[in-house]
Amino acid sequence: MVVAMLFGACVSGCASDPTQGYSTRSTYDESVRSVSVPMFDNATYDVGLEASLTEAIIKELRLMTPWIVTSPGNSETTLSGTITRSDMIAFSRESGIGLVQEVGVRLTVSFEWVDNRTGETLVARRNFTSVEPFVPSRPSQERLDVGQQAVIQELARDIVAELRSNW
Repeated sequence: MVVAMLFGACVSGCASDPTQGYSTRSTYDESVRSVSVPMFDNATYDVGLEASLTEAIIKELRLMTPWIVTSPGNSETTLSGTITRSDMIAFSRESGIGLVQEVGVRLTVSFEWVDNRTGETLVARRNFTSVEPFVPSRPSQERLDVGQQAVIQELARDIVAELRSNW
């Protein structure tokens, strides 16, 4: 009985429209049912980042959205983009000798999400950037690909989050 009353109180406090407060509805556009993600372009010299990023975005779409990921000819919308920059940033140095201890991998992309039914651009971002750290110095001695995979995962989460409806 008490559980039913608490559940009723929680549900009555939620709105059906996300713009009206707490909601149990998805923040993703429910009029969209499918999205295609062609291989992102790569304007950097770091080969292979485009495949890893495209794969991570597809996995994130399948995990976090109600949409089906389909082939380009069969989808209602298309998410495409280009990796425009890939570099590293020194975060910390060892005092006295200046050896870099912690490095950040930075990836910058430009992307757009287009409604194939109308030709309308639903979301477009330029110079969308994410940075993730890794530790190449001793004792960790992490490899560059550890930092690259971390920034790719973060960027995929951030891109998919940008596809939410305006609320």
